[in-house]
Amino acid sequence: MSAGASSLSDTERAFDGASRYRLRDLFTPLDTLLVSGGDPRLALDAGDRVNAYGCAAAPEPEIWNFASSTASTISQFAYDRAALAREELVHRCLFDEVEIAFDARCEDMREELRGHLQLSPRVDVIFSPSGTDSQLHALFLARAVLGAPPVTIVVGADQTGSGTVHTARGHHFSSMTASGFAVRKDGAVAGLAGDSIAVPLLDAVSGIAMRTDTDAEVMRAVENSLAQGRCVLLHIMDSSKLGWRAPSAACLDEIARRWSRKVQVVVDACQARLSRRRLRSYLDLGYMILMTGSKFFGGPAFSGALLVPKGLSRSLDRIEGIAPGFFDYAGRSDWPMAWTALRSRFERRPNFGQWLRWEAALAEIGSYYAVPGAFRVKALAELAAGIDSMIALSPSLQPVPTATGKTAADDEEFAHATIFPFTLLRDGKPVPIAETGAVHRALARDMNEEINGSAADRQVAAQRCLIGQPVRLERPDEGPQAVLRLCAGARLVTEAWSPDPVQAQRNVQHILDRIAHVLVKIELLLDRGMAVPGKFVLEA
Repeated sequence: MSAGASSLSDTERAFDGASRYRLRDLFTPLDTLLVSGGDPRLALDAGDRVNAYGCAAAPEPEIWNFASSTASTISQFAYDRAALAREELVHRCLFDEVEIAFDARCEDMREELRGHLQLSPRVDVIFSPSGTDSQLHALFLARAVLGAPPVTIVVGADQTGSGTVHTARGHHFSSMTASGFAVRKDGAVAGLAGDSIAVPLLDAVSGIAMRTDTDAEVMRAVENSLAQGRCVLLHIMDSSKLGWRAPSAACLDEIARRWSRKVQVVVDACQARLSRRRLRSYLDLGYMILMTGSKFFGGPAFSGALLVPKGLSRSLDRIEGIAPGFFDYAGRSDWPMAWTALRSRFERRPNFGQWLRWEAALAEIGSYYAVPGAFRVKALAELAAGIDSMIALSPSLQPVPTATGKTAADDEEFAHATIFPFTLLRDGKPVPIAETGAVHRALARDMNEEINGSAADRQVAAQRCLIGQPVRLERPDEGPQAVLRLCAGARLVTEAWSPDPVQAQRNVQHILDRIAHVLVKIELLLDRGMAVPGKFVLEA
């Protein structure tokens, strides 16, 4: 509890003990609230005041942000919305019990998210502190839908969040839950543990391209599991850390034709790099969808959600047997208010940090979809062409193949890549994984004082910028390699938009100029052999 929350007003004393304590929490400094109610990845370093992803809790407009595949520093616009939302909730608590006012606000956010994504009112939204928590929610619900503990088949296991290896088996993914309970990482969540099968996407020969037999491997895993008398939770990818999608629609159609009642699909759309049309098509097929407001949309990390298609809601509300360990991963307000029976089983435990991060994310999502669709398509297409060209021209960057086979009809603005992965080279040879991490960290720092060069070099080195964290790739006949990522996110499109087409074009060019500056800084760091001691997380 912060020092600023040590005394109670007469208004606060009007509530009962539990509510009074929770209302007092709302008077905690906003920066502290924004990084509360999550797992240890949100903790701020005592010195730099940034989390494991290099992001601060407050706006830092001087940092150029091209890291939306990982995490973004909160924008001023989103920060202001979070501040206003807190004020409004405190005001509502003058007339209602804290939990009642908080529940109502969460329900309003569900409606707002459905509106931005153009979803049916019958699609349910389950909020969580992170996409990783939402994976446990999906496993919990899949057990109810299928009537038995499923085998989880994870497509793209090598390109999803590092916690998925744990959550797919119903295990704890950290040493602390978002609700503050200490647990043993990779220990079984009581009553939820099961089996999982990993289907990697990287080609075993090249170690850097997408494998061509993914569909066959998925079908084989599903068939083998069902032959053993098991049901399946199929965790598919749209899209991965490198922007890949798998398995194919044809593969999913075949699975539905043969085993519709034995296989429940959940789509890992945590990157949120798919069109609203595709999102709706998945829900129409009966798939659950994992998403976050913190990747493409640029809200602060972490803000998770599970979208549940309308056909599943009634049966899910009647769940009777709840895994005892799962109570640590959800509070009553996380569930839709219509799920009265299920909600009643969970504690009233408002997670103010999770809520405020979603308030911030909704500000970004709303701003993005307020931009005309034609401009969103045009801006992301021009950014894709420009970034691809710059990476190809750089002698120190080797591009990694991105998604293929996307169409404008199905994918709208996401027919074009928005994640641009590359490896670093020196004299034509891969840069060691440790040095790649050092370059990534140095990009986020003002390196002006480390440069003994021209004024122009020092100016380049001084600019702080975030790009997607290194992704570790295992190569069969060589040592591991790390891939860095430049990312086009929603905030870039929002900031570039102008009703004046000439100004809008200038804005897009300005973004490309900044990206060119980032690549020049990478070249400079490689040339000078600079390194920064490790702190940020290397994505597994």
